[in-house]
Amino acid sequence: MIPLAITGYAVVSPLGIGRSAWLQALRDPATSGARAFAAPTVLRPETVPDALAAEVWGFDATAYLGPKGLRNFDRLTRFLIVAGKLALEDAGLKKDGAFLAFSPERVGICSATAYGSLDSITEMMLISELEDPRYVNPARFPNTVINSAAAYVSIWEDLRAPNTTIVDGNCGALDAVLTCETHLVNNRADAFLVGGGEVLSEPLYIAFRKLELLADGENGYAPGRSGSKGMRLGEGAAFLCMEGVQGAERRGAEIRAYVVGYGNTFEPPASEAVLAYASPRSIDRAVRLALHEAGMQPGEIDLVCLSANGVEQFDSAELQAVQQIVNPQVAIAAPKTMYGESLGASGAMGMAAVLGWFEGVPAAPLLQGEVDMPPAIALVLSVGFYGNVSAVVLRNATSTGKAGEA
Repeated sequence: MIPLAITGYAVVSPLGIGRSAWLQALRDPATSGARAFAAPTVLRPETVPDALAAEVWGFDATAYLGPKGLRNFDRLTRFLIVAGKLALEDAGLKKDGAFLAFSPERVGICSATAYGSLDSITEMMLISELEDPRYVNPARFPNTVINSAAAYVSIWEDLRAPNTTIVDGNCGALDAVLTCETHLVNNRADAFLVGGGEVLSEPLYIAFRKLELLADGENGYAPGRSGSKGMRLGEGAAFLCMEGVQGAERRGAEIRAYVVGYGNTFEPPASEAVLAYASPRSIDRAVRLALHEAGMQPGEIDLVCLSANGVEQFDSAELQAVQQIVNPQVAIAAPKTMYGESLGASGAMGMAAVLGWFEGVPAAPLLQGEVDMPPAIALVLSVGFYGNVSAVVLRNATSTGKAGEA
């Protein structure tokens, strides 16, 4: 792949909203994680008793977008618009709603979600079943289409270059990186918002509970650690502004990091009856593909950002594969301990965590090893529930060497 420059980013998460709040939360992972899971969720206790999930507490989009034009937007749409707006401003592409660099026709969006419209679909269904189909609000019906949230971001921010929504589970936000690179290589735009979003909903929570993948009690949740009893869901959105390196340098942008490698693999389970599956072989291949594209050797990795979420069969497969590739001293982090499994948004949040660590925030929580801060090279992983795995290699812009060099 061609190296991509990351010139800005923003996060809407249980840890806070915006880059500054995100960095502050990363500095104290234990306190941040405890706070994220402390309050009751929007999930009704009579439907999902003892539910533990990380919600974006007290989220108010009007504080960032103003009071008008939001009435018919669902929660995911509001997450994405706020994250997109803040990321564009952080990258220096827009200020006060006006473009400072490039034209609307040259900025696009590559967004991911796994189940993002499920809450809107549920709302429409309940109105139809419990009241009458005639009471369904036609202005809210577009929210049931899974790519509508990203489309509304384009409308709100006037992004007229390609708009793509990736829907392939947990790997979506990292796979959006490949989509972005494809568009940039073909000169369809100069910059993209790359990331994704996810929201909590009762149907989603119940589905994962029936799959026996959730840790509902206070005990048994320890991503990457043996004996963990399952995952806790989270929600939020994150966007990173990615551009061609030369274009970013020409406009004098502050480059925070480079994306220099990408890998994706898929290996199905032996039986179609298996609904959740992880393969160490698939993880190994994805990592090696990403390193090959980056022109790097495993020994050059300083830090690994795992996809570990607390489901032991997935965490053990991922950790086993990574430990066979990297040096035993390499630092391995599991940031979902802080904000939960955010599914389609998780890869973007993992990259955002690495960007924070690149800025000097201590990498944590670590499962093994130590790293001299800030790290120079980081590997970010997303492990899907269906045998799919994606990996991205990031290079710190302040490290020695040019983007894409080994």
